[in-house]
Amino acid sequence: MPDLEPLQYLLLAAGGAVAGAVNAVAGGGSLISFPLLIAVGLKPLPANATNLVALLPGYLGGTVAYRRELGGQGARIKALGATSAVGAGAGTALLLIAPASAFDTLAPFLVLLACGLLAAQPALARWVGAHRDRQAADHHGLGLHAAIFVATVYGGYFGAGLGIMLLALLGSLLDDDLQRLNALKGLLSLVVGVVAATVVGLFGPVDWGAAAAVAAGSLLGGHLGVGVARRLDENVLRWSVVVFGVVVATWLLVR
Repeated sequence: MPDLEPLQYLLLAAGGAVAGAVNAVAGGGSLISFPLLIAVGLKPLPANATNLVALLPGYLGGTVAYRRELGGQGARIKALGATSAVGAGAGTALLLIAPASAFDTLAPFLVLLACGLLAAQPALARWVGAHRDRQAADHHGLGLHAAIFVATVYGGYFGAGLGIMLLALLGSLLDDDLQRLNALKGLLSLVVGVVAATVVGLFGPVDWGAAAAVAAGSLLGGHLGVGVARRLDENVLRWSVVVFGVVVATWLLVR
């Protein structure tokens, strides 16, 4: 791990604050924090492992804020939480078992995938809304569990855009109020975050100082920065992050 200077820690905290505010408004904060970790000197695999740990407090804060909407969803939480934990464990194990060069090769394309999910978020939301009156599967459905498993394998391996993916799946396959499903999405993201952070914390190349800086900034940004971010047009914010992500992906491809 590189020895970071105090100014670099401040840069990571500031970037974490921006990422936290972006996550609160449009999602896609990882497209800021992940490349920033690379920019201060971490290689792609340690940057990803560090980012997985740094994201955890934000997931926890979102779940606490949605605790009322989680009421009455105990059976769903147990069933889908178990699937999410297994998927996240598989994804994170794959991240650590595969050669670091494999993640280095995939990283630009994973960033582009996350950009695509963020860009498609409004269309996905409209599609979910159009299917709200359809009789949907319950939480025991094999198709739902298979879809959640695949999504959480991705979440344990990389994670950017996971929330968008989960909400689209839950909204199309479960018949419930969208706010309750958003709360469920946040809790499943927390499960993925806990599993991924535990595995990479025990066995992965985590830069704990950098993770603490990003996490602290993200918590602050999620609470204080959201007021500023909400004054911006959501589409402008979303496409700014998408363009930034595409630039990062291009940079990763050529470096």
